[in-house]
Amino acid sequence: MLDESVMPEDYRLTTAEILYHLPEDPDMLQSYVWQSLDRVPDFPKLNEFLALWEDSRDGELHSVRIAIVGDPRPPEWQYSDAFSTLH
Repeated sequence: MLDESVMPEDYRLTTAEILYHLPEDPDMLQSYVWQSLDRVPDFPKLNEFLALWEDSRDGELHSVRIAIVGDPRPPEWQYSDAFSTLH
């Protein structure tokens, strides 16, 4: 569980879907998912990762989609009164 007292307010759970061209077949795209706690709106950890990617990987970046979660705490569980069986 995350300790909110040590995490600044501007940090959010950040997920990035990175599409890149395969080095051996540039017409094909491959997907990579990156996730970390990062500071919004400038995303320093993601930008650092993308800079490393461009320096060390053969595959040229195509696009990056970013999604953030406002509250990084895990959701609270709620129990249901319904029960069903799948076969």
